[in-house]
Amino acid sequence: MNNDLLARYEAIVGPDVIDQLKQMAHHLKKARVLHVNSTRYGGGVAEILRSMVPLMEALGLCVRWEVISGPEEFFKVTKSMHNALQGFPIEFTDEDIRLYEDNNRREFEKLKKVLSEADFVFIHDPQPAFLIKFMPERKNHWIWRCHIDLSRPYRPVWRYLRNIVSDYDASIFSMPDFTQPLPHPQYIIPPSIDPLTEKNIELPEEEVRAVYDRFGLDPKKPLVLQVSRFDRFKDPIGVVRAALMAMKFMPLQLVYAGGGAADDPEGEVIYREVLAAAKGHPDIHILYLPPEAHRTVNALQRAADVVLQKSTREGFGLTVTEAMWKKKPVIGGDTGGIRIQVVNHHTGFLVHTPEGAALRIRYLLFYHDKRLEMGLKAHRFVKENFLITRHLRDYLSLMLAFISGNGERIEVEATG
Repeated sequence: MNNDLLARYEAIVGPDVIDQLKQMAHHLKKARVLHVNSTRYGGGVAEILRSMVPLMEALGLCVRWEVISGPEEFFKVTKSMHNALQGFPIEFTDEDIRLYEDNNRREFEKLKKVLSEADFVFIHDPQPAFLIKFMPERKNHWIWRCHIDLSRPYRPVWRYLRNIVSDYDASIFSMPDFTQPLPHPQYIIPPSIDPLTEKNIELPEEEVRAVYDRFGLDPKKPLVLQVSRFDRFKDPIGVVRAALMAMKFMPLQLVYAGGGAADDPEGEVIYREVLAAAKGHPDIHILYLPPEAHRTVNALQRAADVVLQKSTREGFGLTVTEAMWKKKPVIGGDTGGIRIQVVNHHTGFLVHTPEGAALRIRYLLFYHDKRLEMGLKAHRFVKENFLITRHLRDYLSLMLAFISGNGERIEVEATG
């Protein structure tokens, strides 16, 4: 057990939280846990696993993280599948399905040994979901972890995927609205952030101020920020429109800090569209950041006066959580997981349109005290609900539910 790592979390969340995790993990000693997803960088899934895996190991579990690969055509198909599951009417051809299944077959051959040896297999999102079809006689527990908004999927695509994920022993969704009828138990586990990563640790004030010079920002103008992949569902064009409308009434500057992900081939196209929408405005800064720019994102979030996450679909929105942790009120799209983070009028505002976002930008920049009050509420809300330690507790509870189903009774002592 890595007590040094656990002590660092204990300094943030308190000893009672860590003691409870240790007690739960004690019943899972030497359990072999495997996580499989489609990228090691870019997006919230990879960021969560980068923290979750060592924390599980620190508690004494045997953990592996594997990433499937594939040609660009495979990720184009899975990106279209992702969009369809979030509501876009996208038709899949027989060739698309063949490509998806064949790539999973090749990846299964590479991973067959570790897939069969693990006690618990967590398969993240649709990309590797088909792996289960090649292990019909398995004896271990397979859990499908869906990180996307499945509340209104395009039905033909969901029917195809449902036929796959029905074979799993359980599913995990980020919130109740995302669930769909399935023939196995479903668990609600919201995502989380890690307060110890470079993206979330406290930074020296001079490092925060340095982003103004680095990106040509004006320290005398309020800074409005959105950090998101260049993805249509993040509504980057709407963000630019909202900023332009607010600028008609008060001076401000917008930074849209984005990037791509290895499993998302659309990023470059959206990036060019956002640049065109900005029309070279001197107070609109469109940044294409590398995947490892975590301290830069951290500094930008701490420098910002107001943070946006104007998504039109959102599985959860970890950039919302990150900003709230840094005591920033968030103006978020009234959708998906943003709704369970942004408590309207308390930790931020929920909006539906660029016009609504512009109005809330003006309000928060004008009422300085209200902005600070909402930011403090946001920080407390994240500490109580959306840190990695709570996330891990939920995963341990799920695994304990499987082994207690075999007749073993699990008891965790109350602490404090």
